[in-house]
Amino acid sequence: MSSLRTPDDSWDIATSVGTTAVMVAAARAGETERDEPLISDPYARVLVANAGTGVWEYLLDADFVTKVAEADSEAAAIFEHMGSYQAVRTHFFDAFFADAAAAGIRQVVILASGLDSRAYRLQWPAGTTVFEIDQPKVLDYKATTLSEHGVEPSAIRREVPIDLREDWPAALRTAGFDAAQPTAWLAEGLLMYLPADAQDLLFERLTELSAPGSRVAAETVGVHSEERRAQMRERFQQLASKFEMQQAIDVQELMYDDPDRADVAVWLGEHGWTATAVTSQAEMQRLGRWVLTEEADEDAFSTFVVGRRG
Repeated sequence: MSSLRTPDDSWDIATSVGTTAVMVAAARAGETERDEPLISDPYARVLVANAGTGVWEYLLDADFVTKVAEADSEAAAIFEHMGSYQAVRTHFFDAFFADAAAAGIRQVVILASGLDSRAYRLQWPAGTTVFEIDQPKVLDYKATTLSEHGVEPSAIRREVPIDLREDWPAALRTAGFDAAQPTAWLAEGLLMYLPADAQDLLFERLTELSAPGSRVAAETVGVHSEERRAQMRERFQQLASKFEMQQAIDVQELMYDDPDRADVAVWLGEHGWTATAVTSQAEMQRLGRWVLTEEADEDAFSTFVVGRRG
């Protein structure tokens, strides 16, 4: 169980779960600026630079990354691995949406969208509507920041400013969602911030809203041992002290380590979906982005699941 979460907590882009969206966007910005990037997110850097988290902005500074490598080569490898994971994850779900669009799906829902910029950066077919569900302050920050920089969506974008613990299906319908049309759903960087029963409820509601032909993609929850979590916490505390960084929120403490959590692929298969899954480790290795040299704990890595209905 998470020690930093409460049933009615909320956040903006610079606090609690909101800061994780900045962390992920920083990784996308870094990937975009590589010589041979897996993905392209031209808006990630500006979204991070204005977020005011006081820590993830450091990842945009190439000199800082170099200094970390000089101070702690293993920590630098972990940073690189984290960035590569985010790039591979983004690449996988970008492909999911491309496949859904090619199949004729024109209704998209991004759950807990954070600083996801797909409504702006992907080339959507004409008539595609992208619904983004998240905390009101998070959605406002993204839309306002991109608008101030002259960035316009490449699809019809509909904001659904609501907490996923509330009646989001009703809010989604109010925003114009049509349950009679097939939908492409995405739960990326979300499930780890939900307890097991909330995860089940999320997929139950999603299934009720999914017409035949709908698709869903999700990132499952990896489980780190307490020993490994403690080691990582100590290492990053040392780096923060060395470089006089504002201490970041311990992301692991925002997550729910719930032993009763359902296997997403199995759950979907039992509820009318045909599901396939690939481990993130296998996908990283396939794309030549595996960095860690130490023996990996299989349970610590997430799985990417895709389901099709009807």
